[in-house]
Amino acid sequence: MPVTDTAHGKGTRVPSRRGLLLGSAAAAVGAAAGFSAAGLPLGAAAAEPDKALHGSDTIAFHGQHQPGITTPAPAFATFLALDLIPEPGAHEAATRDALARTLKIISDDASRLMAGRGILADTEPEMAANPARLTLTVGLGQHAVAILNPDLVPGWLKDLPRFSVDRLEKAWGQSDVLVQVCGDDQISLLHARRAIQKDLRTLAKTRWVQDGFRHSRGTMPEGATMRNLFGQKDGTGNPVDAMLERAVFGDEGLEPWVEGGTSLVLRRIEMDLEAWDEVDRPARDFSLGRRQSDGSPLTGEHEFDTPDLRVRDAAGFPVISADSHVARSQAREADEKILRRGYNYLDGTKAGLLFASYQCDVDRQFVPIQQRLDAADLLNEWTTPIGSAVYAILPGCREGSFLGKELLAT
Repeated sequence: MPVTDTAHGKGTRVPSRRGLLLGSAAAAVGAAAGFSAAGLPLGAAAAEPDKALHGSDTIAFHGQHQPGITTPAPAFATFLALDLIPEPGAHEAATRDALARTLKIISDDASRLMAGRGILADTEPEMAANPARLTLTVGLGQHAVAILNPDLVPGWLKDLPRFSVDRLEKAWGQSDVLVQVCGDDQISLLHARRAIQKDLRTLAKTRWVQDGFRHSRGTMPEGATMRNLFGQKDGTGNPVDAMLERAVFGDEGLEPWVEGGTSLVLRRIEMDLEAWDEVDRPARDFSLGRRQSDGSPLTGEHEFDTPDLRVRDAAGFPVISADSHVARSQAREADEKILRRGYNYLDGTKAGLLFASYQCDVDRQFVPIQQRLDAADLLNEWTTPIGSAVYAILPGCREGSFLGKELLAT
């Protein structure tokens, strides 16, 4: 309590040492908590809802097509590969029932998580509250489609042809089921992945998990092309609008394996960043066929200019090398269009690209491009595919149903 100090005049009240200490401590706590002397938060405007926050942004789960394919590219992705657990002595119907239960659980979990709600009996529902454009997308390998309905297994659902550049590791190989989990927040994404794994622990075991990232949302204009770890823009040549719809989901002349479905080829490509560091800018641009600075083709001025392989320099040589990545990957036919969606990865000292390619028909669209890249691509000097898997992506489902229900053989 304050005391009267007669040395300073009658009635003068001077704070005690205890009062000074307590007052200083309170002031320090108030400052640390961001409060001014008036008791209001410093920068009071910051207490108002931030209109730039995206945590509550949601994407609908139900529809003709599954989400996470042509929806806006997220900042983060996790690819979860699962193998169905065989039931001892199970006959075909029992196995099909286990797959149906797996798909039903994933569908129910996905619809909840994407809406910002926890799964049934969720022990951490708070982690689902900010979905941040979370999407879950499900694909099946050849074995799982055969269980679902053997009459529906498409001819392209198999291992890709052998490519000379491949150094494939079994650890990143084919699985029965793939759950692609995408979003702009790693907390809700990780929660979704673990929720699926926990709910399926008696039905499927995890084969591998691959995590990737792109630019964080808000750091670049919406829809801007991402950069891979070589510094190059990755995905400039993607189809758009009607061409995108045809490339991914098909139409007359390019038939999907089932209506509303598509395919996914996932390749894990290791990149030699140390060797790439030694390559100067002209050599980098020549190898790619585009300028690293802005992604424009060497024959153009803007990123989305069409590369012109006919243009020659003063000495008569092609400006864009026939062996550049752009020249080898450029579609030769309309049916060779694919939707490229890459995610960078870092795994200890290893770095690279998770190359996700979506297309209606793997054999007609993806394989011809990959064969040309395998035969001659200047970038092969610094890249090595070490993982590969192919999946049939299920069509979407309506509310009250689950993924694959209508496709189950009776």
